[in-house]
Amino acid sequence: MAHVQFTIGRNVIRGILNESKTAAVIEQALPIASTTQRWGDEVYFETPVKAGEEDSQSDVPSGTIAYWPPGRALCLFFGQKPYSPVNVIGRLEGDPKVLARVQDGDAVLVEAV
Repeated sequence: MAHVQFTIGRNVIRGILNESKTAAVIEQALPIASTTQRWGDEVYFETPVKAGEEDSQSDVPSGTIAYWPPGRALCLFFGQKPYSPVNVIGRLEGDPKVLARVQDGDAVLVEAV
């Protein structure tokens, strides 16, 4: 399991990636810099990673780190369900509600820690 850090504007939140193939591909692509978008209680952002579906789920708990294959995006959930099925690749540490402060267009950097 790899530990990651998401720096989004002044917000920093850590997470742990699971042992899935998708998580391994994301880990190999780190660091990833992108720009955030919001959809309800979800922050997501495009990545350079292209991966297919892997045990995709259409209902995930708050605090989930996921990869959305159609958008090649990482998704951080602090509330609602995904727009469409996602590959669960890990979980956030701490209170995911800090993500409510994130705005569309915020810079994000994902790094291994």
